[in-house]
Amino acid sequence: MQTLTTQSTRAALLAVATATGVAVAACGPAAERPPITDSTANRAAAPAIAPPSPTPLKSPAQFRVRFETNKGPFVVQVKRALAPHSADRFFELVSNGYFADVRFFRMVPGFIAQFGIHGNPDVNAVWDTATFADDVMRTSNRKGTLAFAANGPHSRSTQLFISTGENAQKLDGQKLFTPFGTVVAGMDVVERLNAEYGEEPNASRGVRQGNRYFTRWFPALDYITRTHIIE
Repeated sequence: MQTLTTQSTRAALLAVATATGVAVAACGPAAERPPITDSTANRAAAPAIAPPSPTPLKSPAQFRVRFETNKGPFVVQVKRALAPHSADRFFELVSNGYFADVRFFRMVPGFIAQFGIHGNPDVNAVWDTATFADDVMRTSNRKGTLAFAANGPHSRSTQLFISTGENAQKLDGQKLFTPFGTVVAGMDVVERLNAEYGEEPNASRGVRQGNRYFTRWFPALDYITRTHIIE
């Protein structure tokens, strides 16, 4: 079983390749738009959750997770054999209720929908540096696949992305982004998620400030309401 490692200093940004195939930080500094007062800005702070287990439970060989979002539901099927470390971490996150009120903060149509920064900065302070070991690439980053984001070897923690385009050529060669699941229902929901902000939201600030940052500056970001294992 993978033992979690904690890095005292690690870039808060995770990376996936850009549309040109060059690996870059998930969200670099961006000019901030004026804050917008919106009902979402008055949401209660996301609840704290349990810290990472030093010996996470082994996930089932296969399981499905239903994502409830403000745009509707979608379902991901996970196959542990594709990427065991990834499946185990995802299973732990879902079991802990980690994804409640988590924003889809990086939306690049035809490329990715990225999420995984918790709304509570105290949770991020623990989980963002709780990295786990890389997996061997066993399948390609095809449209609809789910993989953890990374900014180098053994750097993955909580941020994930769904490929909304055929990304094998862009991502597979880097050997960092190992798909372990596939959207099997509701891909149309994923493709309808709000992409108006593109890559403007700053992931580092999101990690430090949580949903207080996202709801103030990017109030129209879509979000997960809950996830649960359905089989």
